[in-house]
Amino acid sequence: MLFGYYYGFDLTYLVLVLPCVIFAIIASARVNSTFKRYSQQLSQRRLSGAQAAEHVLRANGVYDVKIERVSGNLTDHYDPRTNVIRLSDSVHDSTSVAAIGVACHEAGHAVQYAHHYGPIKLRAAIIPITSIGSKLAMPLILLGILFSFGETVSYGFVYAGIACFALSLVFQLVTLPVEFNASHRALHAINGIGLLTPEEQKGAKKTLSAAAMTYVAATAVALAQLLRLLLIFGRRNND
Repeated sequence: MLFGYYYGFDLTYLVLVLPCVIFAIIASARVNSTFKRYSQQLSQRRLSGAQAAEHVLRANGVYDVKIERVSGNLTDHYDPRTNVIRLSDSVHDSTSVAAIGVACHEAGHAVQYAHHYGPIKLRAAIIPITSIGSKLAMPLILLGILFSFGETVSYGFVYAGIACFALSLVFQLVTLPVEFNASHRALHAINGIGLLTPEEQKGAKKTLSAAAMTYVAATAVALAQLLRLLLIFGRRNND
């Protein structure tokens, strides 16, 4: 058979999941290499990442968001709970093309919240549910396996676990438009305000495109894992 265990190999993992995992590894390596490359290219205006993010906020009429430094590399994020943009050491004070692209992307998230962008509100609303679901998924599936003696109740546990796991895929799917839109807002502001020259904008765009692919890869992995679970336990239930 095509899927399942064959001479000790889990073909469902090899065929469905492993290619997506390799894709995710490549995407992660690419975002790091792209960021490193364009971190060497300093912008002509010599604006820091924090200053660039501030410009994007002001251009969109957002004045109540704080910008702080956070330790680490590429740990940049916007925290809607405290209304703070946190920029990493390699972005906050850097005047590089890559830093400005990343900083403006995070400012894009703050603008999304300020302008009540639907997908980001939806993502925030489902985070508690998806978080609980991701924690319960594997324990429920394991319980189903432990109690699998042909009784239907065991498959109740399994399918409940799969349903919980599916919530992680829902979160990834909602995240995609949020991330792409934040990058679009960032590049639009960079061009409109003139934060970077047209040539420098190419570097910022490549940096953000590489980062976006990590979210595409995460979605692909989640989808492949879900399909694998459905194939494995769907087939067993029919045997």
